[in-house]
Amino acid sequence: MEVNLESLAVGEYKELERNVFTTTLENVKAWARSNSLWPMTFGLACCAIEMMGTGAAHYDLDRFGTIFRASPRQSDVMIVAGTVTKKMAPLLRRLYDQMPEPKWVIAMGSCATAGGPYVKSYSVVKGVDQIVPVDVYIPGCPPNPAALIYGIHKLQEKIRYEAKTGKRVTDT
Repeated sequence: MEVNLESLAVGEYKELERNVFTTTLENVKAWARSNSLWPMTFGLACCAIEMMGTGAAHYDLDRFGTIFRASPRQSDVMIVAGTVTKKMAPLLRRLYDQMPEPKWVIAMGSCATAGGPYVKSYSVVKGVDQIVPVDVYIPGCPPNPAALIYGIHKLQEKIRYEAKTGKRVTDT
């Protein structure tokens, strides 16, 4: 359907400019994906308590379209919250592999990011990025719920930017 814009009156054209927008299908998909993130409930240590607090009533991640899922097959975001041990690393990788594409990873807290205070331990992985690719790092020990919400917003921006430019952004 073609619209002849030259036949519109000035007031009609101004009204049309305010109410009609054009975009690409990729941008619409990115907007839908970024505003309906489903993180997997996967907590390993004290950061998991803060992640649970973020999903609870006071901070309410549901208002951002973020709903925790119990199955990796229904999740598109993995929030690694806590200390990853070498014994847990293969299980974390298996859960990551079970997630459908596209998928993203958030490293929450200093333990998941770089080993935290246990970095010199023989059994602790020195950052979850050695096991799975990480999209967003959230510092802190443990980071508060507001920091996790900020990290989720950064992931949403990253998803939209990648769809707009077609370029993969690394390490936010």
